[in-house]
Amino acid sequence: QLRGVDGVAGVDVQGGYVKEYAVHPDPARLAAYGVGLVQLVEALEHANRIAGAGYVNRAGEAWIVRADARIRTLEELAATPILNRNGQVVRVSDVAVVEIGRAPRLGSASSDGHETVLGAALMLQGENSRQVAQRVGEKLKSIEASLPPGVRVRPVLDRTALVEATIGTVEHNLVLGAALVIAVLFLALGNVRAAIITALVIPLAFLFAATAMNRFGISANLLSLGALDFGLIVDGAVVVVENTLRRLSLERQRLGQSLTLAQRLTVAAAAAREMARPAAFGQAIILLVYAPLLMFEGVEGKMFGPMAATVMLALAGAFILSFTFVPALTAIWVREPKAGHEDGETKISRAVRDRYQPLLTRALRRPRLVLAGAGAALVAGVLAFATLGSEFVPQLDEGDILVQALRVPSTSLEQSQAMQFRVETTLKALPEVERVFTRTGTAEVASDPMPP
Repeated sequence: QLRGVDGVAGVDVQGGYVKEYAVHPDPARLAAYGVGLVQLVEALEHANRIAGAGYVNRAGEAWIVRADARIRTLEELAATPILNRNGQVVRVSDVAVVEIGRAPRLGSASSDGHETVLGAALMLQGENSRQVAQRVGEKLKSIEASLPPGVRVRPVLDRTALVEATIGTVEHNLVLGAALVIAVLFLALGNVRAAIITALVIPLAFLFAATAMNRFGISANLLSLGALDFGLIVDGAVVVVENTLRRLSLERQRLGQSLTLAQRLTVAAAAAREMARPAAFGQAIILLVYAPLLMFEGVEGKMFGPMAATVMLALAGAFILSFTFVPALTAIWVREPKAGHEDGETKISRAVRDRYQPLLTRALRRPRLVLAGAGAALVAGVLAFATLGSEFVPQLDEGDILVQALRVPSTSLEQSQAMQFRVETTLKALPEVERVFTRTGTAEVASDPMPP
């Protein structure tokens, strides 16, 4: 049933035994009845088969005719005739012991020190792991309802938990980042409505990026969304809003009266055009930084390609919004500045300017000292970078630990299983361990990407 789930390539089942009918010939009884081992095998093969008999046409339909002579019970197997000698029928039960047996196995599975049956769903290449895992989980619930008493299905390793935790981390970081950006914008702009307009660029740019990601087949994950920088996204919008507010204030001072909506829209359009070129160059520089990441191949391309594409799509959406949505809504919705704020400055910006101007003046008077300090900082940064450790991918704590036990190749499956029971019991005694499961021996499916 799991193989029929959309996105599942196969299921690797390990553990337990395969039921089969076992026939144990008795050499003495074979000799007494004059029956050879080959005769016994041929009799069993002939008695357990399906024979086709062609078709029967009736009422415009063709019916398949077949003789189903497969053995279904132990009694039928025991009563299978081998030969008829002078009216005396020699049956399988006369020369062999027939019983329910089990097929030889090359692998086993255990959990918490007890033998069990483990099944691993193998996903089709290119499928979404989160969606496939959810479909498999739903299918397992429906299967469990039809299982016999005493048999239950328990997921031991569900990748959905890791994916959900990753998405939760991304959502938390995105919400926290957006809140911080909105707070800083309010303090910098001193206008609640202007801050809201600028902050609205964040979800709209994200919507633009998500739409394009869906179009290009880029999934939302920690790598693709983790590099989103809201400061970069709202950078153009902040510049346009500030310039629009400044131009509106100057136009109001020039006319000596409040502006009409048509006048406000005209001024906003002029303010946006004024900032178009510098904003475009600024965005282009950022895009050029991420563009080389799209050329990576192999593992690097799969990791950093979606990240670069997502950032570039979000920046493109923010750039479009900065010169369409932002100036129009600023002209329509933002109120005119209060008396004393016609220059567009807030108390915070004035305080920053008053402290920055003297510092800038002193720095310009001592260019050699400033250059020496910058050079020293650069050298210190290079030295600090040289002492940093490096790794391709940071270690991800999933909460699951993989332990691989290597034994002598000649160790039997029974001995390996007994040793593994002791390992599981020891690990399960640790208070931090919730469950332990093991796959021992050889996988049932040759294409298993992670065999035992």
